[in-house]
Order: sequence, then C-alpha cells, then structure tokens
Amino acid sequence: MAYFVFGTGALLALVLLGRAIAGTDPRALVRIVRYAIGIALTGVGIVLVLAERWGLALPLIAAGVSAISLGRIGPFDLGGSRRSPGTASTVRSRFLEMRLDHDTGAISGKVTEGEDAGKSLDDIDVAGLQRLYEEVRGDPDSRSLLEAYLDRRVPGWREDVEADEHPRPGGTADAGAMTDEEAYQILGLAPGAGEAEIRAAHRRLMLRMHPDQGGSTFLAAKINEAKDRLLGRRHR
Repeated sequence: MAYFVFGTGALLALVLLGRAIAGTDPRALVRIVRYAIGIALTGVGIVLVLAERWGLALPLIAAGVSAISLGRIGPFDLGGSRRSPGTASTVRSRFLEMRLDHDTGAISGKVTEGEDAGKSLDDIDVAGLQRLYEEVRGDPDSRSLLEAYLDRRVPGWREDVEADEHPRPGGTADAGAMTDEEAYQILGLAPGAGEAEIRAAHRRLMLRMHPDQGGSTFLAAKINEAKDRLLGRRHR
C-alpha cells in the first residue's frame, strides 16, 4: 500500500512539474535550470570541502559559480549570456546608423546625414533608396551598410542599380579605427561585459551573418573587429 501511495504521489508530482514547465517562458526555464545546476555543483563542492576532498571540491565550486554568474561550465554554454529580449547591435557610418536585432536578425536603420537625414530606411520607398545609394556610394562604410539592408529588403536590387557598372568590392572594416564604446555597441553589450559574454555575443551574431540568413560580409567584419578589439585589449 505504501508503494502505491508513493508511486501515485510521484506520478502526480511529475504531472504537475510537466504542466509547470509547459507554461514557463523558455528563457525563464533556461535560467532556472542554470541556477539549479550551479547550486547543485556548489553544494556538492561544499560537502566535499567538509570532507577535505579539496581536489574535487574546488573545481566543482568554481564550475557552480561559473554556471550561476556566467551561464557556462568550461566550454559548455548554459544559455547564461545576460541578454534581454530586444537586444540589438549598432553600427554607424558617415551617413547611416544601422541596428541588427539579435532575436530576429532583422536589419533596420536611419539616415544621419544628407537629403534624407533623420528618416528611417523603412520609411523610404525603393526609388528613394536607390537615390540614397547614389548619394552614399562615395563612402565605403555607408555603401556597405546600405547594401546589407537592401539585400534583405529588396532582393535583386543590384540588377537594377549596378546593371551597367563594373563590380566593386564591398567595403571592409577600417582596422584599428574602432573604439571600445563602438565595439560594445556592435556586439550589443554593456561596457565592462566579461569575456564569456563577448564570445557568446560574437558567436550569436556571426550565426546571423551566415549567407543563408542574408549575411553581410561588411557587418561580419565589423563584428569580428569588435570581438578582437575587446578581447585583444583584455589580453594585452
């Protein structure tokens, strides 16, 4: 009888747990699991400290603290990069300020100089974008940013705009010109973010720049430069 009662109670607990998990926001669930793993590892480590098993205790405690604070255990990412929904990267050039949404990969932006200054690119029609392209073409960074936007919004636009022109290589990131503030903005991180957060943001953004996602070689170069800038400064 006791086994029956215990089994029934365990089954009911599992059902209730399943319902709770199903109704939990995925981000919150990842956070709960991350903290549970971190607390469990730290707890076992403390028990081993009391047993004077230092060789096992210290690595377990370190792994637990890392899981809670950084969301990582060694090379394993537990989804702990501190990023809230709606996080975006910002890249600026002479004529444009572009934003890359980390959740959707969507590119948006506004014009900061010239005839259309202050306008959102989304509010400019295709003819206006073609005119803007002619205006910014002398600035390699602005041209590359606008090309990345047009590639996503108006597939095939190059056939109309560049039909009678010789191919030109896309702009590349200006090595050494990026500041720490710009690097954090490009990666969508707050100043002072840790190495694990920098690497996680870089990895996430580079996946967004994959050709299958309509990736931009210019933006990919900027993202790489931002990571190198921040990590290079830390390791100097």
